[in-house]
Amino acid sequence: MNKTYSILVAGFGGQGIQFTGKQLALAGMYLNKKVTCIPSYGPEMRGGTSSCTVMISDDEVGSPINAHPDIVITMNLPSYLKFHNTVAAGGYLFCDSSLVGEKSGRDDIQAHYIPATALAYEHNMPKSANVIMLGKLIRETGIFTADELVMSMKKSIPESRKALLEMNIEALTIGYEFGVI
Repeated sequence: MNKTYSILVAGFGGQGIQFTGKQLALAGMYLNKKVTCIPSYGPEMRGGTSSCTVMISDDEVGSPINAHPDIVITMNLPSYLKFHNTVAAGGYLFCDSSLVGEKSGRDDIQAHYIPATALAYEHNMPKSANVIMLGKLIRETGIFTADELVMSMKKSIPESRKALLEMNIEALTIGYEFGVI
């Protein structure tokens, strides 16, 4: 059965929003899926609003935008407030509960609250909350396996940033294992 995933990642600039979207898109490309990736930035580089819309499909992507994405990741409260009600019925909401103190009252979606920023600091990798969220996303949705996403990271992270690869793999594992007994 062919499947299309519409994903929105949103937060502040500097939280790795674009990196997260890019890694999802690249993993899809490496697995021969049809992919679109549309970044959106606020007027500031760091601290302004940032979002990224990614479509991953077995078929051609008809439109790169979906008003009701299947998966939404919110990394801060303003993004949560703006986007949590846009998740399609039956979809997934992932919130960084370190920065989002609210909970969705919706019973037609699967909502996951991960203290990604706190976990990142706890493990001495303060810029990895976004990758922790990716780990939780792939565990819950099955969109990719952890091995597929790690393979994508290994292929896409430039040589000048290879030192960050092991930290990203560790962060992915932390998110993947979060809440699992």
